[in-house]
Amino acid sequence: MYACRTSEIDEMMTFENFYNDLLDLVKKYKNQNIPLKIEQDLENNIVKIFGEKINSLARAKNGLNDITELAYATAEHHPYWNVLYNSSEITNSVLDKWEDSLSENDLSDIDWSLKEIEQTLEKIKRKKSAHS
Repeated sequence: MYACRTSEIDEMMTFENFYNDLLDLVKKYKNQNIPLKIEQDLENNIVKIFGEKINSLARAKNGLNDITELAYATAEHHPYWNVLYNSSEITNSVLDKWEDSLSENDLSDIDWSLKEIEQTLEKIKRKKSAHS
């Protein structure tokens, strides 16, 4: 029986190895006429797989989910939290109505979020000038 060291196991089980195995799987499905698109950021261990029905709007909504998750997970005491949160809320409203019209309520919500962003930016500017 062959006993290997932990470092050898780590080498065999890297994210890059996973990614290469995934490419083989995607190739198998492409050969069966199931088109898949892969985007990767191997430096950050990110792989995204898109099916044939993906479009720009769906991709934007998907990416916004990641931004929104960061905004929700970031503590409110972070100086940029409110900017990120309200920006994502505005973007979410716009993308939800991309193929429709923004209602008066939507516009009011966007206006409120913009005011929140502006107030936060003023706080950031004041803190920056106080530390200068």
